[in-house]
Amino acid sequence: MGTRLNPLGLELIVETFLRWVETARAVDRARAANALARAFLRSRMAAEERRAAKVAMTYLLDDPSPRVRLALAEALADSQEAPRPLMISLAEDQPEIASLVILRSPVLSEMDLVDLAGRGSGATRMLIAARPHIGRGLAAALAEIGDAAETLVLLENPSAAIARFTLKRIAERHGGDENVRALLLDRDDLPADARQLLVQHVTEALTSFGLVRAAVDSRRIDNLIREAGASATITIAANVLPDELPSLVEHLRDTGRLTPAFLMHALCSGRTDFFAAGMVSLSGVDERRVRSILATGRFHAVRALLETTGLPREVSPVFVEAIMLWRNAIQAACGSEMESVSARLIERYRKEPPESETARALLDMVEKLAIIDQRRLARDYATGLALTAA
Repeated sequence: MGTRLNPLGLELIVETFLRWVETARAVDRARAANALARAFLRSRMAAEERRAAKVAMTYLLDDPSPRVRLALAEALADSQEAPRPLMISLAEDQPEIASLVILRSPVLSEMDLVDLAGRGSGATRMLIAARPHIGRGLAAALAEIGDAAETLVLLENPSAAIARFTLKRIAERHGGDENVRALLLDRDDLPADARQLLVQHVTEALTSFGLVRAAVDSRRIDNLIREAGASATITIAANVLPDELPSLVEHLRDTGRLTPAFLMHALCSGRTDFFAAGMVSLSGVDERRVRSILATGRFHAVRALLETTGLPREVSPVFVEAIMLWRNAIQAACGSEMESVSARLIERYRKEPPESETARALLDMVEKLAIIDQRRLARDYATGLALTAA
């Protein structure tokens, strides 16, 4: 049974220790700090003795020598029994000391770490971002306030649990940073709308190079950005999970990219699920009804659906014709038939060009897609021949 100290005994222990600290060398104070902390964690102390030890360790937080505070942190960093107020104070010490506590201490809660991130420096946030087993709440807080360098540490942490909405927020805040962008694009769990946003950053970065600006006029560059972004987004739409389609469509709609030209591009590229999701979003009509009309509706029913989305009346017949061609291609279940929808649409209107300038501009874009398709097919054919010959 341990000896109990009265308050006077507690004061005497603390007073004796503090008098010794005033005259001891830094190296001796560091040894004493480490020994005191280890005794607090491992020895059987009476309650009054533990209180005395806490008071003494708290006093050492203000020791002018970082060696003393480092010795304290080294002894306490890995323990569940370490006094939490001490650990929070040590976590805000200079980096050499703070890193031990932030990276290792199990007594720091997620809320403690969020608070430290909010009031700490960039170095503090980097240490927190590198901590093992970061939860989603802490990751979201770091993503919201951290700069690109701090966010890189978070993304490079293999044990960090980062929610999909946090990944999107990182894309919104730091998508212009090529290193952040590369790490995000390499993730399988990156949402489709965030991936599309990053692709837009890539196309803008490529066309901002001095050589490109010097060789190509600004209007052409704008067209390149738009076309490259559209093509990349169509590719993303081809690989997106069905439950992600609505969020991708909403993102494109919110950013003004869900245009008639883009929808036609999607349709001619065979992204019929994406096109249907776009119709649901723009029309407000139930998904099952939209898919039924697109799959089996007559000309006027399909046209009425398209025009509820705000599609101009002068271009809606072109869309209806493209939809009918896709129906035929699907029913034929023939690859070459399906791949020639854009070419067949151009052929259909070559005989009877539309009067509307908007419709003609739309068909010009479709013709470019048809040419791209033909060149791709030719390359694929040549590659197949070369492989056969080999």
